[in-house]
Amino acid sequence: MLELGLLFALLSALAANLGFLYKHRGANEAPMVDVRHPIRTGLALWRSRWFAAGMLVGAVGWAFHTAAMSLAPMSLVQVVLAGGIVFVAVLADRVFGISVGRRQWAGLILTAIGLALLVVTMPAVTSAHASFRVTALAAFEGTLLALGLLFIAGGQHRRGAHLRGPLLGAAGGVLFGVCNVAVKATAGVLSAGGSILTPWVVVAVGASVVAYYISARSLQEGGAVEVIAITATGANVVGILGGLVVFGDPIATTTVGLVLQTVAFVMVVVAAALLPAPRSSSPGVAAPAPA
Repeated sequence: MLELGLLFALLSALAANLGFLYKHRGANEAPMVDVRHPIRTGLALWRSRWFAAGMLVGAVGWAFHTAAMSLAPMSLVQVVLAGGIVFVAVLADRVFGISVGRRQWAGLILTAIGLALLVVTMPAVTSAHASFRVTALAAFEGTLLALGLLFIAGGQHRRGAHLRGPLLGAAGGVLFGVCNVAVKATAGVLSAGGSILTPWVVVAVGASVVAYYISARSLQEGGAVEVIAITATGANVVGILGGLVVFGDPIATTTVGLVLQTVAFVMVVVAAALLPAPRSSSPGVAAPAPA
């Protein structure tokens, strides 16, 4: 079952990142996202065939993601999903004609090495690790929601205007991660014979709705590869931390294993800093008309 969960995670990464590239093209055909008018904004986005196609492909990815989290530990699933950044670059370069610079490819190689170290040094697991303590989950989700709001505020501030796309992408990624952790918790409650009517369903729905609008706006404000990479990295980091902190996913127990895992995490963090390309390296896109 673990192998099947990892296969679902790989398919989820492919579908999710392809969907993001579709949505990027569609979002830049639509009026600028305005959260003060959510219904009008939402309808305008869906009128773009590219955006609608991206949402449908992304929904397939979400289904694979949910299945993966029910079959494998969350941190391991998120490590596989983190490798989906490679799909972003390959698809962007080969299919969508978006330039991927040397700095980004260096980040991708560093990410791949770091993720490989994480997988190799993780102890063997035999369950989905869906049990959790309510206090730990509540503290974790509350902290990350606050962090997401800080990113949104930073993107709206005049001094952060030139980083608005990446900051909103980071906010969207964090909120997607919050949603994923809440879904994992709900799956754990259901597997234990509980009801689906839990506070974590509310958290998952609320975080995903806000992330939907914030992510769409970030795709309008920044380049495709940089914003998608930051969004994916944010969601994956939150997921890995959630698996370790909330659900008790195992870490290495030997000194060598702990050192290698620490180095691996540092490599992933450094890679995340390299992946967002300078704004000038992305091909220009016509500015959307204001809402």
